[in-house]
Formats: sequence, C-alpha cells, structure tokens
Amino acid sequence: MTLKLNKLPDREAVKVTFTASAELKAALNDYAEVYRRAYGQKEGVAELIPFMLEAFMNADPGFKRARKALDEARPSSSPQLKET
Repeated sequence: MTLKLNKLPDREAVKVTFTASAELKAALNDYAEVYRRAYGQKEGVAELIPFMLEAFMNADPGFKRARKALDEARPSSSPQLKET
C-alpha cells in the first residue's frame, strides 16, 4: 500500500487543536488506521496532521508562488522564518 504521506520521522510530541467537522474527524481517524496498516506503527491524528498539512502545502504550486511573492514583498529588515 502506498500513501502520499511517508512514514513520520522521529520527533518530539506536538499538540494540535482545531475544530473539524464530524466527517473530517472520521476521515482523519480512517487515515490514521490506514497509516498503521501501511507502516505497522500507530500514530495519532494529532501527530499526523502537521505532516499532512506540510505535504499539502509543499504540493501546492500556487501557494509556493504566492509565498515567494510575499517573501519578496517583505522589507529586508523584517525577520523571516523559513520552513524546510
């Protein structure tokens, strides 16, 4: 079985809180179960979400272009946080 999300790297625990529809929560729970079956390792939804969001944003060419434009529009004296 192949998932778009690769096996998660070792990391420190992260807590994420947001409001989701019941349908999204069910889908996230199902994704966590599919992930467990694919990789043989149980991961909670809260651990998967940051990596899922990162993968989504990295795969969005429109976001990449817009983010680059934002970066170029920022004054050079502003502190900039870059994500890898």
